[in-house]
Amino acid sequence: MKQPSHRSPNRVWSTLASVASFAVQKRQLREMRNVVVIILAAFSAAMGLHGFLMSSNFIDGGVTGVSMLLATATGLPLSVLLPLINLPFIVLGYRQIGLAFAIRSTFAIGLLAIILEVFHFPDVTEDLLLTAVFGGFFIGAGIGLAIRGGAVLDGTEIAALLISKRSHLLKVGDVILGINVVIFFIAIFVLGVEEALYSILTYIAAAKTLDFLIYGIEEYTAITIVSDQSSKIRERIMDELGRGVTVYKARGGKSGIDQEILYCVVTRLEIGKVKAIIREVDLSAFVVTHSLSDVQGGMVKRAGLH
Repeated sequence: MKQPSHRSPNRVWSTLASVASFAVQKRQLREMRNVVVIILAAFSAAMGLHGFLMSSNFIDGGVTGVSMLLATATGLPLSVLLPLINLPFIVLGYRQIGLAFAIRSTFAIGLLAIILEVFHFPDVTEDLLLTAVFGGFFIGAGIGLAIRGGAVLDGTEIAALLISKRSHLLKVGDVILGINVVIFFIAIFVLGVEEALYSILTYIAAAKTLDFLIYGIEEYTAITIVSDQSSKIRERIMDELGRGVTVYKARGGKSGIDQEILYCVVTRLEIGKVKAIIREVDLSAFVVTHSLSDVQGGMVKRAGLH
């Protein structure tokens, strides 16, 4: 009688060890990539601060803006104030998000402080408008890269997240906006009206750059379509764009007629194509679009660094 075959225990342990080793190597590679991205983030933010804003007495929003205001008012170096003021937010991040996030954020903010203290960045331009815009661009790029590396350079987002969790009325964006309104109002008295207004422009440039780095050209938009020709529109979107379409069964509130509502998610580069398809099929179609803060799963494939 033929004996059943059994795997050798050594072979099983060897397979498990290989799987574990691959997982460790993958994690190490991801963390190395995070470190490189965070280093680039710190240098970008330092360029924005030293190369543009500080020489013109402009500030950014958030914890960075508070640190810059205190540096102006007290004479303490920004390289000391940045990690000092961000420290409570890192502790909160450790409690709410995790140890790895706290370690990466500590590294990012500490590295930024060291770069500000050690490296000399030339004053790029004396033009105030260019200073505000490009200072915001480099700071926004730094904050965005840090987030893509799994860290933060500014603790405002952590504070806003915690406040919004405790309030049903306030969203994260509302909290951040409120914090920055207070900061720029104080800046009027500390820096002057003109400097405060240019600083608001810096903040807007930084916010736009941050959004682009986080969402990029792949920022997704949801489109809702109500049309009598829903089948034709659905087929063309799926065939020509390769996007999935969800069909809702609905009934007109006034007419009482049963109809289909189409729902699809596309990149902002594809919005024009979808609207062109709708116009070609049904000029009277009702179309609603709205931006999405995050999309994952399904037929959506978002490329990311982290």
